[in-house]
Formats: sequence, C-alpha cells, structure tokens
Amino acid sequence: MSLRARLTDPSILVAPGVYDALTAALAAQAGFEALYLSGAAVSYTRLGRPDIGLTSVTEMASTMALVRDRVDIPVIIDADTGFGNALNAQRTMRLYERAGASALQVEDQSYPKRCGHLADKVLVPVSEMAGKVRAMADARLSEETLIVARTDAIAVEGLEAALDRAEAYLEAGADVLFIEAPRSDTHMTAIAGRFAGRVPLLANMVEGGDTPLKSATELEALGFGVVIFPGGIVRALAHTAEAYYHSLAATGSNAAMQERMFDFGALNARLGTAEILAAGKTYEGDTS
Repeated sequence: MSLRARLTDPSILVAPGVYDALTAALAAQAGFEALYLSGAAVSYTRLGRPDIGLTSVTEMASTMALVRDRVDIPVIIDADTGFGNALNAQRTMRLYERAGASALQVEDQSYPKRCGHLADKVLVPVSEMAGKVRAMADARLSEETLIVARTDAIAVEGLEAALDRAEAYLEAGADVLFIEAPRSDTHMTAIAGRFAGRVPLLANMVEGGDTPLKSATELEALGFGVVIFPGGIVRALAHTAEAYYHSLAATGSNAAMQERMFDFGALNARLGTAEILAAGKTYEGDTS
C-alpha cells in the first residue's frame, strides 16, 4: 500500500525514527507500516554532531538509498529546508525520490536550520516556503511521493501565525501538515481544530522536548494522522552504548553486559544471514 493510500485510513500511522539500514530492518521486523528517516538521527550517528543543519543532501540521499535497499515499506525522509532555495528543494526532491523516499518533509526555517526543539530559530518568509512546496510538487516524478510541510513558527511568531503559515503551505500543494513543537494540549487541540479532516496532520514526539508526550492513541483521538518518534532510537542506543563502553573500560570484558546484548547468532538471525547465504547458493554451479 502506498503512503498516500494509507493516510486515507482514519487510524493513526506510527513511524519510528531510523538512521540506517539496520535500524530500518529492525523497525520493519517489529511490524511498523512506515519509517521516518530522521535528519537529526543521521547527524547524531553519522557525524556525532547535534541537529543544527550540518548534514548534507547527498549524505541523506545515500542513507535513504541504503535503507530502501533493505526494506520495502514507506519511508518519510527529513529534507530540512530543502537545502537552499526553491531550485535546491527541487533537486532534493529528485535525489530523494530516486533513492526511494515515499514522502519528503520540508520546513520553513532559514538555512542552516536547527532542531525544532532548540531555541533561536529563524524563519523564511511565507512566500519563500510556499514557493519551495510548489517547486517540489513540480519536480516529483510520482504523485505518490508526498510533501510534508513543516512550520516552526510557534516558537518564533506564535500559534496563530503558525496556523496561518500552515494554511498557506496547504494551499501551495502540501499533502501533509507538520506544525512543529506545540507547547501545550491547548496548542495541539487548536491545530487539530483547524486542520483535522482537511489534511493529514503529523505530530512529533521528542523525549524532553517542548511538546507534551502523548501516545499514538491519544494523538489519533485529537485528530492527528501520523506520529513520528524521530530520535528515540538514538537516545536509547546512546544510553546503552555509554553503559557498554564504561563497563568494558572498567572490567576488560563484555560479561557484565552480556544479558543486554545479542550474541553472534542472534544478531545474524535478525540480519537474515542464513537466508541470504542460501539465496546466494542458488546462483552457484553449472548454468549451461
């Protein structure tokens, strides 16, 4: 099922954050219907840096291609600001779409951007962002490739300005709206009251961020159609990795962490090693 078709279902779509082919495969094996390839998570893991616009379009596109080579479910990918002006946004659409993205999320911050839950963000004019949305719509090869328009205006201009910006982006051709970092239940109710039933709404759950944490069921009841958990996997793995490295440094052994690890066989089972090797054998031998 395409992402566009799935979003006609009234039940909320849960898209966990991933940052590479391994996390994508594990998430798909857990039964999720779609994934979110997070720019923040790629910055955290590939660069070891914060989400302040340091990742490039080619780094994201190459990561998307590797994810697509491993899984076949829809992937929503972070396109930041489109990496420049409307023409840059068109190139981003072409690169990401060829790499296998199902939807591109583009935002109205200036470039370089920063995480939506960091302070001191700067926005571009409404007309500039609307132009990027139109440009991306013109550049996509398939109508099945969706445009998720994000506004970070709540923190900069207030809720009403954010709602007005989202309205302009919807008129410009956005397929999904993402009003970032609502700071209260009142904000979330207002967002849903304006747009629910008109266009799919995306909610972003960030542990320790500005938005009240809610379950997918709670968000569905409010009127949201998609929820992403972009950086949760990195925070979970970083917590475990820190404990692992400290334990190894202190003890010179993995024994203390063994119950919190896959052994060699268990990891290979999740990677599908036996199945891949068996498939390879079918191409061996005499083909005459």
